[in-house]
Amino acid sequence: MRLACRAPLLALTLLISACASPPGTTQADGIQQSQAGEIEAVVQTQAAAWNRGDIESFMQGYWRSPDLRFASGGTVTRGFERTLERYKARYSTRAAMGTLSFSELETVMLADDAAVLHGRWKLERDGDAPGGLVTLVFRKMNGEWVIISDTTTSGG
Repeated sequence: MRLACRAPLLALTLLISACASPPGTTQADGIQQSQAGEIEAVVQTQAAAWNRGDIESFMQGYWRSPDLRFASGGTVTRGFERTLERYKARYSTRAAMGTLSFSELETVMLADDAAVLHGRWKLERDGDAPGGLVTLVFRKMNGEWVIISDTTTSGG
């Protein structure tokens, strides 16, 4: 008798479990997809700030630390302030900044609070359109995803 009473409850539990997630996915997959979306949103927010000519807001995606690492053009710059100064020196006018876009973004979650984003960047400017690859290491700190290491290459 007890088994007969529990059978409908068991069947309902199995049905709900089967419908809760698409085949082949888990709750962890959904969380990782959500986190990857948050990380990619940081990069898109940076591009929007860049395209307004606002380097200060663009830099909000970076870790405000002397331990920030930025590698590009064969040199490594350490620290938030030095990276900001480098951007301001290299892109001192709106024309030099051009219009920034990112594509082919792939985010790999390393842990709940760490990820790597790979992608392509491109600047559209009068007379040229430089671009290349970017690898960004993200950490989640104080509830926010920030770039702790940026390796940007030109060409390709």
